[in-house]
Amino acid sequence: MKKNLTQYLIEQERQNQNVPTELRLLIETIARTCKAIAQAVNKGALGNVLGSQDTENVQGEIQKKLDVISNQMLLDANEWIGCLAGMASEEMELPHPIPAHYPTGDYLLLFDPLDGSSNIDVNVSIGTIFSILRQPENAKGRAANEQDFLQAGTQQVAAGYAVYGPQTMLILSIGQGVVGFTLDRETGSWLLTQENIRIPEETQEFAINMSNMRHWEAPVKRYIDECLAGKEGPLGKNYNTRWIASMVADVHRILNRGGIFMYPRDHRESVRHGKLRLMYEANPMSFLVEQAGGASVDGSQRILDLQPEHLHQRTGVILGSKKEVERLQQYHQAAN
Repeated sequence: MKKNLTQYLIEQERQNQNVPTELRLLIETIARTCKAIAQAVNKGALGNVLGSQDTENVQGEIQKKLDVISNQMLLDANEWIGCLAGMASEEMELPHPIPAHYPTGDYLLLFDPLDGSSNIDVNVSIGTIFSILRQPENAKGRAANEQDFLQAGTQQVAAGYAVYGPQTMLILSIGQGVVGFTLDRETGSWLLTQENIRIPEETQEFAINMSNMRHWEAPVKRYIDECLAGKEGPLGKNYNTRWIASMVADVHRILNRGGIFMYPRDHRESVRHGKLRLMYEANPMSFLVEQAGGASVDGSQRILDLQPEHLHQRTGVILGSKKEVERLQQYHQAAN
């Protein structure tokens, strides 16, 4: 009989003392909310949740209805449980304080409520990404402010994502490798279906938006040219391109069969520092990828070592199979 999420977390606490009750409750609440989001996504047009909201988020992007719905569901579910000092979301300019009439806890929650939302209306896999940090010692006993969240990715105590696809899955790491749970829609349980997920060190697949090629920095252009050169080129093998434009879906594929995902910095002013958000996307995904034996860099530096300067900071992202990421990292370092 397969373990459910609660059984897995309790066993981890017994074996490794790394999942205190407060953290377990928080992860369970996030997972329960992801089930509710999955139901909303699954209804689609039948639930009147498709289309845009005609509002913009803090990044100036048009919000989809499901962006707003998912964001509120995560806030409502987590603000009252007593585990958190504060929450921050890609969809909100400022951290969300815990209302005064609710108890607070020692953790901070960051999330992208619905990653890949441009794919919502065309029924392509999307997901929810989350990252959990501890409230700094010198900040305990007060409401969290933006500075409290500005911790390097190495400080994450847990990270994960839910992917809403043909199966709804929850991928999780609490610092002891990466595991995968599949939602049993009949019982409503998250059941452990993948243990010790490992990314192959080498790959023959890459994921990048090729339409931006003219804007790329030289190291990225060099690497992609070598991939496209195929078996006769310097890398000595034929590569396939895979690009879903939903980070959750692209990373999920890489965790399961290897590959390299790239959303690099480029020469456009809007992407000069990168496109993806460090706190909501790059850090949690880098945590998962490294825990699965892969690597993740912004170009030349390890992403998890970056010190955030503001809540909605952007970064270049190159992650996946270790040898491929290290090759591209070397190209960046040689160009500096």
